[in-house]
Amino acid sequence: MKASELFVKCLENEGVEKIYGIPGEENIDVMDALLDSDIQFITTRHEQGAAFMADVYGRLTGKAGVCLATLGPGATNLITGVADANMDLAPIIAIAGQGATTRLHKESHQILDLVNMFAPISKYSTQLREGEIIPEVVRKAFKVAEMEKPGCSFIDFPENIAKEVVDAKLPLKVQSPTPPAPPQVRIEEAAKIISEARFPLIMAGNGVIRAKACGKLVEFSEKMNIPVATTFMAKGAIPFSHENSLGAVGLQASDYISCGFDRADVIICVGYDIVEYHPYLWNKDNSLKIVHIDPTPAEVDEHYIVETGVIGDISAALESIMQIATPHKEYLAANLRETIVNEMSAHAEDQAYPVKPQKILWDLRQALNPEDIVLSDVGAHKMWIARMYQAERPNTCIISNGFASMGIAVPGAIAAKFEYPEKTIVAVTGDAGFMMNSQEIETAMRHKLAIVILIWTDSEYGLIKWHQMRHFNRPSNISFTNPDFIKYAESFGAKGYKVESADDLLATLKQAIADDTVVIVDCPVDYSENMKLTEKLGDLVCPI
Repeated sequence: MKASELFVKCLENEGVEKIYGIPGEENIDVMDALLDSDIQFITTRHEQGAAFMADVYGRLTGKAGVCLATLGPGATNLITGVADANMDLAPIIAIAGQGATTRLHKESHQILDLVNMFAPISKYSTQLREGEIIPEVVRKAFKVAEMEKPGCSFIDFPENIAKEVVDAKLPLKVQSPTPPAPPQVRIEEAAKIISEARFPLIMAGNGVIRAKACGKLVEFSEKMNIPVATTFMAKGAIPFSHENSLGAVGLQASDYISCGFDRADVIICVGYDIVEYHPYLWNKDNSLKIVHIDPTPAEVDEHYIVETGVIGDISAALESIMQIATPHKEYLAANLRETIVNEMSAHAEDQAYPVKPQKILWDLRQALNPEDIVLSDVGAHKMWIARMYQAERPNTCIISNGFASMGIAVPGAIAAKFEYPEKTIVAVTGDAGFMMNSQEIETAMRHKLAIVILIWTDSEYGLIKWHQMRHFNRPSNISFTNPDFIKYAESFGAKGYKVESADDLLATLKQAIADDTVVIVDCPVDYSENMKLTEKLGDLVCPI
């Protein structure tokens, strides 16, 4: 068989159902082999969109998403999405065609050293130099990408190797390492620290969701009577409606939830990675005792010196600790939670127009079921979503906060809808981020995928303006113009609505969901609320 055919068989063996990407000259043998495979190839309109789709697929499922490009510019177009997946710890396999090995040693058309280019943004980066090694390379790529901490594996596939005829080979058996049980001595150390703490606080990271340990986290919180804050990327790990939930932490400014950290003496970090919310923001003077519970050891950081590290299966660790630790009688944050909950609903009836961020998120939450999925792009709206969107289930509010790349929401929503056709999927994006990958609307329409794209329109790079105003009290080069988003949607065969008043918003969102196609909702936003929030948090008085 041809090496390209063996390669596709190895992908099938890994359970790959979809590949996102764009065909090119140097990957034509793989593209041809896919015609005889059950793997569905999703032709995208840009390689960055393909990488973001694979990224979000990996984030939602825990299985490696696969994207494919040709050499040179096709491969470089993957980089932003690949870097985002790798830093957000989403498993992904990126594959690029390459020129023949007979011309890699010299200057040649579209030739780049892709292995070294992808190495800094991947866990494993390699080139297929012989067809015979394909089963080993593919198996290693998936194993490395999917095991903790997950990330990217990159495979460079030269065109002459893809054409080779190789001896019949079978794909290798799929095997995944099982997280070990945490050592008993560490369990006892953690239990002692938690039992003796005056005001312990749990900070849950995305690793809790990856480990499917959310139920055990909630049980641990309830039994030990300890409140839970989540990072942006772990929203929904404990339902916001749960009495022990303090919502998401991650704003660099002081916030109500920061009051909990200010009063706490022990922080129990469960499935937390410092890229999600850097410890210098919540452990400035290194006075907090840290209990690290995760499958992998803690990162070295001067503000993250752990008192004890419980390394192993997260659910097993939590279960073992709560069997011997003493539950807490005094609840740290009852008043704090009440303050946070009240703030969420404070703008429910706000009639201001353009619409305030708080009102947009309140109405969006009312329009969606608990299991529906919101994909946040990056911009000023992301900070509001992270702070105020009430997630009730894990993986129902997807926020990129490691690499934090603009342009992820629309392709991410497409990937989510492919996997969860029964759920409502909403891409929440600014007008700037939307235009970065809006071409993928055609991909969604071609595949008859119903997604809602909620655009917060302000004709500015709003988050950058927010920072400029905080530091210099004047904006610099942040304005632009937009197309007519309604006509833009209609040009793809999609639908579009513009929100004309605050009263329109909820009804428009419900109509967009009912339309069962791609729908753009253009919602003018009042970002003067950004600076009001900055001033409010600057004058914050802790309610505990």
